[in-house]
Amino acid sequence: MSNTSTILVFSLSGFSATVNYRLTLFSLTLLCYCLIVVVNVSLILTIILDHNLHEPMYIFLCNLCINGLYGTAAFYPKFAFDLLSDVHVISYVGCFLQVFVIYSYATIDFSVLALMAYDRYVAICRPLVYHSVMSTRRTAVLISLSWLVPLGCEVVVITLTSKLKLCGSHIQKLYCENWSIVKLACSSTAANNVVGLIIISFYCAHVLFIVCTYVRLIKSALKSKESRKKFTQTCVPHLLCLCNVTAALLFDTMYSRYGSASVPQNLRNFMAIQFLMMPPVLNPIIYGLILSKIRYKLVTLCIKAGQTLMLGLKV
Repeated sequence: MSNTSTILVFSLSGFSATVNYRLTLFSLTLLCYCLIVVVNVSLILTIILDHNLHEPMYIFLCNLCINGLYGTAAFYPKFAFDLLSDVHVISYVGCFLQVFVIYSYATIDFSVLALMAYDRYVAICRPLVYHSVMSTRRTAVLISLSWLVPLGCEVVVITLTSKLKLCGSHIQKLYCENWSIVKLACSSTAANNVVGLIIISFYCAHVLFIVCTYVRLIKSALKSKESRKKFTQTCVPHLLCLCNVTAALLFDTMYSRYGSASVPQNLRNFMAIQFLMMPPVLNPIIYGLILSKIRYKLVTLCIKAGQTLMLGLKV
């Protein structure tokens, strides 16, 4: 990478609008990240420790929570540190690592949500063959692909971007983002544009697949009371999570490529961190509240933990 000798660090200009609210934003960031860790770890442990939840749907949900922890780990610690710092820079390597983790997190989210939609389709529309179709081996293969394909896509994106000759180091965001780096290039970005559009189209196809699957599910759910009950209990939270992730990512992608510079920096910052803030918090809460098995298990674990704590205090 010939340009690394000239570009050693990138500056993040998004923090210019946070100067007057540092401590407030730092406190909210710390609170939000702690909440993300607590709710996701709680759901992960609940699913791992309860053998009754070792079913494809809950295993996919567990992966969704693990991915939430993976993605937010690349943003929140650095963001919190920068809020208290007077210098907002990130190293060349650190920037590309942040891009890789944050955007692989986003694409893994869509992959897992697509798997969850397929799982619900088989469970509701083809219940007699559910266990043979969603076998342990096939579930393991699908989960592996839901991680490996997005990671592979991001390797290609990062490789292409790292080969660009950059003529600037000023990123107008709170974190490193691939399109912001590409816009700094003074060499041809045709390959980056083509690959970027292919990957965006690929994950738009995921959304289209999920929508088509849910059209079939809704038609099936209308046929019987049992199907309607199953749809309400297991598919409604999935739809809420899909809308949550899609809306947040749509904001970020559209603004990064076509956003106006006249938009206030505070609004730009909020739009940029939507998909790192809302889905990791809301996904486990939505599933924890709506799915009866998980809700019951979480309440039981909380009661046991409270009883253990009370006994400890008495001793």
